[in-house]
Amino acid sequence: MEHRLFTFASLINPDHDFIIGFYTILCALLAIIMGKIATSKMQVIPSGIQNFYETMIEGMLFLAKDVIGEKLARKYFPLAGTIAILVFFCNMIGIIPGFEAPTSSWSFTLVLALIVFFYYHYEGIKAQGLFHYIAHFMGPVKWLSPLMFPIEIISHFSRIISLSFRLFGNIKGDDMFLLVMLMLVPWIVPIAPFTILLFMGILQAFVFMILTYVYLAGAVLVKDQDQF
Repeated sequence: MEHRLFTFASLINPDHDFIIGFYTILCALLAIIMGKIATSKMQVIPSGIQNFYETMIEGMLFLAKDVIGEKLARKYFPLAGTIAILVFFCNMIGIIPGFEAPTSSWSFTLVLALIVFFYYHYEGIKAQGLFHYIAHFMGPVKWLSPLMFPIEIISHFSRIISLSFRLFGNIKGDDMFLLVMLMLVPWIVPIAPFTILLFMGILQAFVFMILTYVYLAGAVLVKDQDQF
């Protein structure tokens, strides 16, 4: 259905990879600009966009600290929070007719998933040491390690597919849903579908952030495997 979806970027270049790249850069710039505006005139009693951003960040950290603890939640917020905000803007732009959500492209969501995958393994090795980090893949029972190790390896690689396809599938489905609604009732603004898409866009950004924290917690909070 991509060829039936008009986007302003297609007026510059109809190639779909260009369109996704164009809107990815646009969303990144929007996120940076909005962040700059929110922090340009910091006030003790926040108002306007500063108040919105502070409330949003406090909410994300409040939820994250239950997963990984407050100290580590703040430590890894630059990664998890930045991804959440970028994914939010990428989801929201797809709701506007004439724009396409970068998160509706599997190549985009795959890159995000790979960033999280390699980063949490890096942090796990740094926190636990290479030997102990690899050892935790072998499970708590030594004689089961030949079975547990390949299962754990497969499980970790499946997280790439899970992260990327969950976001891609939901946003792609939302785009198709919106296209169908606009084809059926093009003469009115379908308020209910837009509300649903808004909620789903926020939810998917939240899920991606929480899963990032969950994977980081599993990597850096692993206890030493003394039997190895």
